[in-house]
Formats: sequence, C-alpha cells, structure tokens
Amino acid sequence: MHSIIEIVNGVARNPVYRMKEPVNLTINDGECIAVVGDNGAGKSMLIDVITGKHPLLMNDVRFDFSPSESKRPSDNIKHITFHDTFESDDGTYYYQQRWNQHDIGNYPTVRELLDQAEKVSLSWIEKDASLDEKSKLQAFRDRDDIKKKLFVLFHLDKLLDKKIILLSSGELRKFQITRTLLSNPRVLILDNPFIGLDVNAREQLRVLLKTLVNDTDILLVFVLSKVDDMPDFVTHVVEVENMVVKPKRTLEQWQASFKPWAEKVIDEQTENNILTLPYSDNNITDVPDDFHVIDFNSVCIQYGERTILKDLTFSVKNGERWALSGENGSGKSTLLSIVCADNPQAYANNIILFGRKRGTGESIWDIKKYIGYVSPEMHRAYLRNLQAREIVATGLRDSVGLYLKSKPEQMKTVMFWMDVFGISKYADTSFLNLSMGEQRLVLLARAFVKDPALLILDEPLHGLDLRNRRLVKDIIETFCRRKNKTLIMVTHYEDELPAIIDHKIHLVKQG
Repeated sequence: MHSIIEIVNGVARNPVYRMKEPVNLTINDGECIAVVGDNGAGKSMLIDVITGKHPLLMNDVRFDFSPSESKRPSDNIKHITFHDTFESDDGTYYYQQRWNQHDIGNYPTVRELLDQAEKVSLSWIEKDASLDEKSKLQAFRDRDDIKKKLFVLFHLDKLLDKKIILLSSGELRKFQITRTLLSNPRVLILDNPFIGLDVNAREQLRVLLKTLVNDTDILLVFVLSKVDDMPDFVTHVVEVENMVVKPKRTLEQWQASFKPWAEKVIDEQTENNILTLPYSDNNITDVPDDFHVIDFNSVCIQYGERTILKDLTFSVKNGERWALSGENGSGKSTLLSIVCADNPQAYANNIILFGRKRGTGESIWDIKKYIGYVSPEMHRAYLRNLQAREIVATGLRDSVGLYLKSKPEQMKTVMFWMDVFGISKYADTSFLNLSMGEQRLVLLARAFVKDPALLILDEPLHGLDLRNRRLVKDIIETFCRRKNKTLIMVTHYEDELPAIIDHKIHLVKQG
C-alpha cells in the first residue's frame, strides 16, 4: 500500500480561501474516503486544495498515481460537482432555455460528448508504455465492460441523441458520472453523487461504484452533505468542521459518534414571525374553498418524436400540499415549467392557472406574481457575481437575469427571510463565494421573499446538511399554515417531504 495523496502542514497561498489550521491528510491506495461536514464548514475548500485550485504556500500536495503513467494531477484526478453544467461556451445559457426548442443553439448531444470522453480514455491506454499488448487488450475490454454497465444502469441508450441542454437534472447527473468514469481517472471525487437520482438509480450507482472500488485501481472520494447517503464500502471519513480538517477516522469510528438530526430547528419566535407576517399582494383572496389553482386537462408535451407528458389531467385546489414524484426524465420539471410560465408549449394545451386559461391574454408576469419557485435548473442559472441579498431580492421581481436596486422596505423583507433561513450573515457575500448548500438557502429565501400563494419547490434540499434540511422542512410547514398557501414539492427522498403533504402524484416515464 502506498500514499496516493499526502498533505503535510498545507496552508493555501490565498489568505481569503484558507483553512483556519494547516491541513494534514494522507489518503492511501485501497482506501475509499468520505469528506463530511456542515454547509460552509470547508469541504469544498479541502477538495480545492487537493485538486490544486488553491495552491499551497509550501509543502505542496504530494501525489503518487502509480500504476498510472501520467504524473499530472489534471490527468489523474477528476471531480464531479453540482455546478458541472451544460452552459454554452459563449455564456448565453439562461434557465428557461431548455424549454425553448428554437433557442437551444449548437449544444452537443450526449452521444458526441461520451464519444469524446471514450476516445481520450482509449488513447491513454494505447500510449501507456507500462502495458504490454496483452495488458492493453485487457484494459480495452475492462473499459468496454464499464461502458456497458453504465449504459444499462442509466438507460443511456435513450439519451444518446438528446442535446445536453435538454437533460433533466437527474439525467444530467447520470451523464456527468458516465463521462467522467469513461475518462479512466485514477482518483474520482464525487460531490453528493446521489442527489437528483431516483431510488433505483441511487442503489444501482452504489453497486457500480462498489464494483469499481473492488475491481479497479480507482480511488473514490465522496463529498457528502447528506451523510445518510454514506456508502457502506467507504473505509475512512474525513470531517471538516468550522474550516478545520479533522484527523481521518475509520468508518466504524465515525459511525459510533454520528447522531442524526431529529429535533425541531425553527424556534417559536421565528415561527410566530412567519405566521403573523402581513399578507402581500401575491396572494389569492376572496375565492371559494374549492378554488382551483391549477387545472391540467389532457395535457401533452412533445419535443420532436419524444413524448414527455401524455394526456395528463389533474387539479390542485387552493391550500393543498402536493408531492410530485417520478423517475428521472419522467417530466416533473417539464410539468413545473408549464405552471411557472417558462414553457411555451403551455399555449398549445388546455391549462388553467389561478382561474385563467393560458393564452387568453394574461402575461407570464400575471402568473409568476403568485409563485415562489426554486429548482436545480434555476440554481445552475445563477452565475452572476452578486451579493447574496441581491439574489434574494430578485424574487420580489420574478427575475433571474435582471438585477435592479431594491427599495428600503423591500430590503427589510429580504433580510427577514435571510434571517429565517440562517443566512443573514452572508448578505454582503458574493453568491459565487458561498458553498453549494449556502447558495441553495439563498435561493430558498428568494422563493419565499414575496409571500407567494403557490410555493413550488423542486428538489429544495439538494446539498443541505442534516440541520439545514430539518430547518427548511420546519419553515415549509410553518409557511403553509398561513391562509391560502398551496405547495408542490419534488424530491426523490421520501423522508424529505414535510408532514403537511396531503396529496401525491407520480409521473410515469413515457417510452
């Protein structure tokens, strides 16, 4: 056994992005590591040190990638993060672009990108001077075997001719994992790899990764916020707490000290402040008890020959709390894009929102004013270097790409919701300098800030640690106790649903 990665008294050169104490960490061949810690604790910063994004003042990270021929970290270390997106090279991506077929540009297909990754992998095997012809042949066979397993696991044959921008959040995650594994990394760092995947895909991915650990030279490093996703084949856990990297422990040692978060997080005063908020103009008033917020009547959505939704009929009444479920690619985000007035195919269907049929003269802003929304697609669209409070304030104007100065009374509301979500201390911090979990809390505050009548939360707990997941569930449950509040929530984890859910709809993938 040898050390693949070794950091001794590592101190980053950049004084702003630096741990409170020098980093000491050794990762050995044969180990499988999980890096854990609360949101903002420093997990991503540790990974940036390992990958060289934050160079050290002295005592550079030592690597031994043998048996890999290349010694360069960039050739051997691959890192999959939530922010790996399909953004175009010219920076023109916007979050509704996926729903506008005429505006998807020259985005590549899944097939094209996977072919590129495979060619790179095969070329490395061919150039590896340490392998004789028999070993090379076996390496080619192993690579082909992994490819076949990935294609079966993720049903990739059905995605190959799909442009990358058209993938759902879960499909994109499957593509990212497949492309990276085909590149034959020596070290693979997976940032919350199971979020966004349906139940079957999560379990199958665990099995595949366990097989890779057992049968190949690959070193896996998981970065986990949702620690109950901890794979059972992890050997060691590295905890990062308050910008300090703690000593590596065995999985058994970490499990003995781990305590799941069970108690309520929101305090009584905050709960009361939410319940007694003055109602905004973004609410439904003077409507009968059986008022329908949403009516879908035999809705069909197609892109070319692909059918996403077929003859979908359902209604959501004012005050109901719905859980929307379905496997990856079943049309959940498409359905929500129609409700949120982001999908132009709404005009070709019989859809009634807030009592008005789509296409009868209403503007998208007439619809959006009632809706608070957060989703993985929206998260990926926020790439501007703006203060967190400015991001929250865009929720008052239903804008993503338009940023205007807020009035003092609006900023008071913004700060109220940032305080509710425990992120007021980040008000002046650039959104791009926050961790993924902290960014998600900012976008959740944005969804609530205008006191909407309809709250649409698509995978809202992505990237959140145990405490913040419970906090957000508490806030959702409290908010929905206000009069005339309707909820639609999407999650692939049953335990993430708040207790107030009273209706469920499950979408079945078409074809």
